[in-house]
Amino acid sequence: MTQPFGTPFIGRAGELARLTGVLDRARAGEPRAVLIAGDAGVGKTRVLTEAARHAADTGTTVLTGHCVDLGDVGLPYLPFTEILGALADDARFAPALAAHPAAGRLLGGTDGISDAGGRLRLFESLAGLLEDVAATAPLALVIEDLHWADQSSRDLLRFLLSRGPLQRPQGLRPAPGGEPAPAGHRIAVLSSYRSDDLHRRHPLRPLLAELVRLPAVERLELRPMADAEMTRLVRALRTDTVPDTTVRRIVERAEGNAFYAEELLAATADPLPGTGGEAMPSGLADVLLIRFEHLSVTAQQVLRTAAVAGRRVEHDLLRDAVRLPDDALESALREAVGRQLLVPADGDTYTFRHALTREAVYADLLPGERVRLHRAFAGLLAERGDRAQSAAERAHHSRESHDLADALRASLEAADHAAQLGAPAEELRHLESALDLWPAVPAAELPQDGLDTVTLTLRASAAAAHAGESHRAVSLTRTALARTGSDADSELAVRVRYTLAGNLIRVDRLKAAFTYSSEALAMIPAEPPSRTWVWAAATHVLAARHMGYDDEARRLAQQALRTAEDLELPDARADLTISLVGLGDGTRSTPEGRSRLREARDLARRAGNASVETRALYNLAVGCYESGGLDECLTWLFEGLGRAGRTGLLTSPYALELRYLQSLVLYTLGRWDECARAAAEDAGRLPVAARFATGPALYVALARGDEQAADRARALLDGPFDWMATLVASVILVDAAAVRGGAAEAVDRLRGTLADLTDESGDDRPDIGIRLVALALAAVADTAAELRLTGDMAGARRWSDTAEELTELARSTAAKGGPGSAPGPESRAWLARAEAERLRARSGPDVTAWEKAVAAFDYGDPYELSRCRRRLAEALLAADRREEAAEQARAAHDTAVRLGAAPLREALDALIRRGRLGPAPSTAQDTTALTAREDEVLRLLARGRTNRQIGEELFISGKTASVHVSNILAKLGAAGRTEAVAIAYREGLIEQERERRV
Repeated sequence: MTQPFGTPFIGRAGELARLTGVLDRARAGEPRAVLIAGDAGVGKTRVLTEAARHAADTGTTVLTGHCVDLGDVGLPYLPFTEILGALADDARFAPALAAHPAAGRLLGGTDGISDAGGRLRLFESLAGLLEDVAATAPLALVIEDLHWADQSSRDLLRFLLSRGPLQRPQGLRPAPGGEPAPAGHRIAVLSSYRSDDLHRRHPLRPLLAELVRLPAVERLELRPMADAEMTRLVRALRTDTVPDTTVRRIVERAEGNAFYAEELLAATADPLPGTGGEAMPSGLADVLLIRFEHLSVTAQQVLRTAAVAGRRVEHDLLRDAVRLPDDALESALREAVGRQLLVPADGDTYTFRHALTREAVYADLLPGERVRLHRAFAGLLAERGDRAQSAAERAHHSRESHDLADALRASLEAADHAAQLGAPAEELRHLESALDLWPAVPAAELPQDGLDTVTLTLRASAAAAHAGESHRAVSLTRTALARTGSDADSELAVRVRYTLAGNLIRVDRLKAAFTYSSEALAMIPAEPPSRTWVWAAATHVLAARHMGYDDEARRLAQQALRTAEDLELPDARADLTISLVGLGDGTRSTPEGRSRLREARDLARRAGNASVETRALYNLAVGCYESGGLDECLTWLFEGLGRAGRTGLLTSPYALELRYLQSLVLYTLGRWDECARAAAEDAGRLPVAARFATGPALYVALARGDEQAADRARALLDGPFDWMATLVASVILVDAAAVRGGAAEAVDRLRGTLADLTDESGDDRPDIGIRLVALALAAVADTAAELRLTGDMAGARRWSDTAEELTELARSTAAKGGPGSAPGPESRAWLARAEAERLRARSGPDVTAWEKAVAAFDYGDPYELSRCRRRLAEALLAADRREEAAEQARAAHDTAVRLGAAPLREALDALIRRGRLGPAPSTAQDTTALTAREDEVLRLLARGRTNRQIGEELFISGKTASVHVSNILAKLGAAGRTEAVAIAYREGLIEQERERRV
């Protein structure tokens, strides 16, 4: 098994472990066989190759034979002939071959072994030969593609597994070297076959049924790979960056098949003109059509018709479209099912076994044939009326058969149906299809109910917003604005502008939003009162507030609220009440403010406006979070997400904010497994633009030492700028740089992030800056402390000055003033940590500063509390307050263990050892004759530390450090420090390492 692979082995860890376990047991004298099943291209050869590599690495001889598709005229015993050829080339096995001449005859042909007696002698001889080979060295036989095996090879395999070395005991023959022989022969047989090629009458089927009943034989099915593994595989197949959308589409189409993914990815590198890389690669189509071409003419006709219907087709619909007698149709379907091209499914339907098979059959249709069949399906679906999904399917078939007027009508029906089901993504897709069709439909056949493209585009923009596609919503609203002529209805023109303003706010284009909301308000007078003016005013209140024009926003909100009350618009009243709470009219972090928010929630619910209700619930949750009420916050979060789910708004802007906040609260409370689990569940359901919502799960991954967390955070920054994605990614990237000790990288990332987050907002001090400053200061303080230890006082002062500058930024952010802007518990805690890090950068750990940080994080963030306790323990040690230091270190260590925060736990392990704060945590490393303290001193010697620097790091005097150094030199027999370090590396007492910072 020497087939080279250019990509790392991805996925299949469980299957590989099972095979290597079988090989290890066989090497110990427990012969076993595994029959490995899987579709073509699913990865059987790769798994076998990895298993064979393991076998060879552990001293097992691996012999491989291949079955080849030679049609009805096969070469007898072909895989075993290949195996014997490999044996003959190995001098170790020459005596065994000589002792079994009947087996050796396979190398010269099969003459003389066609009779029953000759076959039995051959089988017995080959079994004896394999037993002798296994006595010399453990043996693994790998036979690939059993589905192509000839009858003779199948018979020989049956004999070997049922009566050969897998069933016969080893006997009294000693193992090589005179050692006691194992109980059984040291043989493993691994055979693979394509499960999708085994039609009902395939000759391998009865043999498999017989073999799997043998005690020493087991079956291993390679199922399609999981989407996450397929994603990793696709990215590993190319050295250049593949867009996320391309990766997702390939993973979706390949359905867990590695070969299909490789072919689809290759097609994207050199796509056919006009296909965008979506066309079926010709090589892949040829593979997929092989079994199709073996069908009868009638079965091919049925499968072609089914391919036009889609991946799944109802029996009755297929019957009406194909127009065959029932017995002929059933015979054709039985043939297609037997060849495993179709699979019977629930609800009297059939499904193509793989979507790409359907694509290949569909692509093989002639153009006229395709149009005719689409027209037939469209007509059949029209006769069914308004059954679920019929409109969506009819729209597709009508479009493909060039009946564009019916395609437009069906698309609008399908959009209405999706809206009723609360499926905004599907509603958007059908509305965009209708917009594409509109110009091509004659005016006489357009809808006559007053619908126009501007109104339709506005509706599409709302669906896009609810689907989490905020940038698409902006694009659609801009299109609506462009289509609004000078003669357009004035109220419609206002609606377009304030809708565009609202969508621009969601993508942080705040100046543009303010411009359009101002235009909308200027186009419609406040008198006489109107619903349109109220909503234009409500939108302008949001835009003005985001630009920092709070007085203007408050004045207009109060006026609009009075008008909404006069007009009895409860949902507008709710929306304006929420805005007024945010403007300081009883802030959301106070009981009074939350009382008004509950009133707004009730108003919106009675009005049936789920979007405004979700906004109220989000503000209730944030208010609790800001005031430190994390448990109450979760209560509102669960209610908000529940309402969003029931109303089809789970991907709408405020629902996504709720998801993010829920993830953040779970992280903050230390419920990390719940946080990670929720993110994994949401991963496949959220649109790309909404990946920030599960961002706190990346905080968990980073804290647990996942080296890929930073890469996944960078992926959040792909695509158009998104304020929340930038915030989430930057928290991870700044902290990751600090963990690596990259002070310059952390500071650069901090400054770049603050520049990005203040773009157009009018707020040059976003609250997240306090946290980012504190995280970056950790790396700054580490670097300053390191430079002081090495005597570079000028360098230390430069970083100390940087610390002062950054801390001042955090202070000014916390004190930026204004109604309702006083920092909450979280901001106060991060500011306390920033102050403590500043002092650590300037002069070393300060007990009072770290005590304040510990007290501040006690509001409910166990991880950050433990990180501060670690620093407090260091400060207490430096002040020779050892008992208190031990208490803080142990408390932090217990939390790190509970959370699974391995880097923090390791840092605390090292602190406890260095400071002798208690029994050293158990480690796997043997430090031979050196004491624990000498081991610590040796590691610092390897880093080039002087005695004074060693003393400072270990909280001992320089004189005591000198004594430890002398003891180390004596124990290692070294003449000097350099020689001692060299000996330590050579003896494995220490390893080349980089210190991890937390």
